[in-house]
Amino acid sequence: MISSTEAPAEGDTFDAGAGGLLRQPRAVWATAGASVVAFMGIGLVDPILPSIAKGLDATPSQVSLLFTSYFLITAVAMLVTGFVSSRIGGKKTLLLGLALVVVFAGLAGTSGSVGELVGFRAGWGLGNALFVSTALAVIVGAAAGGSAAAILLYESALGLGMACGPLLGALLGDASWRYPFFGTAFLMAIGFLCITVFLKEQPKPARKTSLLDPLRALGHGGLASAATSAFFYNYTFFTVLAFTPFVLNMTPYKSGAVFFCWGVLLAVFSVVVAPRLQARFGSLKVLGGSLVLLAADVLALGYGDHTTAIVCTVLSGAFIGVNNTVYTELALGVSDAPRPVASAGYNFVRWFAAAAAPFFAPKIEEWTNIRIPFVVAAVTALLGAVVVLVRRHALTHRAETLEPAHATEDGVTVFAN
Repeated sequence: MISSTEAPAEGDTFDAGAGGLLRQPRAVWATAGASVVAFMGIGLVDPILPSIAKGLDATPSQVSLLFTSYFLITAVAMLVTGFVSSRIGGKKTLLLGLALVVVFAGLAGTSGSVGELVGFRAGWGLGNALFVSTALAVIVGAAAGGSAAAILLYESALGLGMACGPLLGALLGDASWRYPFFGTAFLMAIGFLCITVFLKEQPKPARKTSLLDPLRALGHGGLASAATSAFFYNYTFFTVLAFTPFVLNMTPYKSGAVFFCWGVLLAVFSVVVAPRLQARFGSLKVLGGSLVLLAADVLALGYGDHTTAIVCTVLSGAFIGVNNTVYTELALGVSDAPRPVASAGYNFVRWFAAAAAPFFAPKIEEWTNIRIPFVVAAVTALLGAVVVLVRRHALTHRAETLEPAHATEDGVTVFAN
């Protein structure tokens, strides 16, 4: 496991005593910058889904498989990431993941059918899994300010990437739906070069991770509870992300603007608002309340008029931002498993929901009507809140490896901003 107290690589100059979010070594910024682009790839196709469907003569349910193949491979690959990184090292794993994304994102832009595009997105998902899961461990290990600053920096990268992805997709996709894929490949190639230059090789863990370690980590009741709740939440999250563009039925520019605003709220609430809410009310209360509000929001999205749907889509970013931060902290701190192992087990469970939602939401619409997918999404958000409520005692244990800012009423650690 990469230690959170590991000294920065030689040549990385910064004030270690400050521990501020912005005072980080170059290696951290290179990894975080590449993480932004990696997360951009998730929402990149959002504003161009209708254009892809039209360009490849595909149905919404077929085009939604772009998300399903991507996240299905991502989920399964979570069992492999620790196995790979513990043998070849963090830097080589990051570079391998980036190289796969560059190759498959570029190939996606050359697709002649929706089947080819779905297949290339699956390869893209493998590369993204290797990169994203390892990037969190690298950032935590090399960041100044301990785990708190590292998690907030990672969430900042996630929020910025989720905000900029739809915007880049809209800007490039207005000319052709193929250009966003080529653009992603180009940006990831730059990330590859930055990590090659600025990131020193990370020390390998003393113990190599086996393929089954993430599954064994899920034997901890707290981590299993966090993963189960996140599974239900992710179904709601990716119903909004993958199905809403067809409901809004807007031009790439307008759809990109909506999801850019959505991503801005996601970033602000994950980095700025969530820690303050946690400090005042406690992590579990914040998470449960945010899930209930998200359920109400997606229900209004499904049953409101077009303007209401736009407002609720943007507003959902606030609740998603809060949830992402709390879930990440719970996954890394609720058990005594090494961070990479706990993260892999947690992500293995939750990404299956990200694969399921884009597949089932259009199918449910075909079987019923356009409102019912959002009813299902509201129910899954509430189920996530129920798991938090029922399993709250299992979720209050904190592993010794994370640094608390202060304890809360419900016993869950809140990390410093």
